[in-house]
Amino acid sequence: MEKLAIKGGSPCRDITAQPWPKWPVWGKEEEVALIEVLNSGIWSYNGPKEIEFNRLFAEFTGVKHAICTVNGTITLQIALEALGIGVGDEVIVPGLTWQATAATIIDVNATPILVDVSEENWCIDPKEIEKAITPRTKAIIPVHLYGAFADMDAVMAIAKKHNLYVIEDCAHKHGGEWNGKKAGSIGDIGSFSYQLSKHLTAGEGGSVTTNNSELADKLDALRNCGRRPEADAFEEVDKGAGDYGDDDGNFIQSGNLRITEFQAAILVEGLKRLPAQNANRDANGKYLNALLSEIKGVAPIARDKRETKKAYFNFAFRYYKNEFKGLPIEKFRSALEAELGIIVDASYEPLNNCSLYVPHTKPARHKLNDAYWKAIDPKRFSLPVCERIFKEESVCVHHKVLMGSKADMDVVAQAIKKIYTHAEELMD
Repeated sequence: MEKLAIKGGSPCRDITAQPWPKWPVWGKEEEVALIEVLNSGIWSYNGPKEIEFNRLFAEFTGVKHAICTVNGTITLQIALEALGIGVGDEVIVPGLTWQATAATIIDVNATPILVDVSEENWCIDPKEIEKAITPRTKAIIPVHLYGAFADMDAVMAIAKKHNLYVIEDCAHKHGGEWNGKKAGSIGDIGSFSYQLSKHLTAGEGGSVTTNNSELADKLDALRNCGRRPEADAFEEVDKGAGDYGDDDGNFIQSGNLRITEFQAAILVEGLKRLPAQNANRDANGKYLNALLSEIKGVAPIARDKRETKKAYFNFAFRYYKNEFKGLPIEKFRSALEAELGIIVDASYEPLNNCSLYVPHTKPARHKLNDAYWKAIDPKRFSLPVCERIFKEESVCVHHKVLMGSKADMDVVAQAIKKIYTHAEELMD
């Protein structure tokens, strides 16, 4: 093979001549919808596009209620608030996730309990959940990470056994299915993000989903200044939820966490494309994983047979440096970037040593007392599997790589093989 691109050779993919598929995806449909919103003068607050998207996303997810809000961090926070979780409560989360999964727990004055993940799919390990449960445990937040699904059979069984709530963090899983049920329809509440990198996006935004009408009322009020839900905000309003506010005042204390009509218009059109995009990414993911399984030193992430529909946020695989003559993973990622012309990342940083999850930097907000201050110190948790994945094994690329053809997947495999052959040249 020719010289490595990082050493001055030709890359496996010349992105000037052959760019990767673009992300985000948009077309004339979005232009028409945005102009429609502009001309309507209804730019926010339960507008027709927001109501339409809520209905469509609820149908798509297979739930009674879907409610838009400002982002996927707030979705987690209001889910916790709607479930009454706060001071004195503990919530179990995986140590390998975006920092918001844990930070929102602190934002409601509860305590995040970080547990390790499964070797096979990098999602929360059910055995570690069982070990972490105490009389103060109130909820579990399983995260469907990258292309994988948390073991929802085990999570729901544990939750039922211990009378715990389940909030599904579905920021990576729009349209994925577990035993025929969509992500966000299995637990008590589903939390979705529409941030720019997500595979359904409006730049920013998020949704909460639920089959519980009383919870839906509270969630809707929490994102809308505490107001009582309006009859057209979602189809079924539970009239019995009036216990959560007086007749003259707000339904529940909150603030303005609403989405705009412009975002909702983009989401309506993006949702129409999502099933076909997911199917294409799934087909290419299967093919690429088959190629990876034949290359020494790399391995695909396990796919559970109970995962009946795949939804990829990014594409991740494992790297084993011993097979690459001891080549450090950082050098492997850099070499792969040069060959493919696309950013190649590690997984998220484990939350016990994450540069963005540092609750002790905000004592004025979080130092309720000395005991709580100690309890929210992330460094008190041991996460050996998370740490190994981040430091030694994880290779992640944007999901747009999966939006092309099988020939594009061949190029990824070719690049890995090329690095394998020339690994010694990168050791200096």
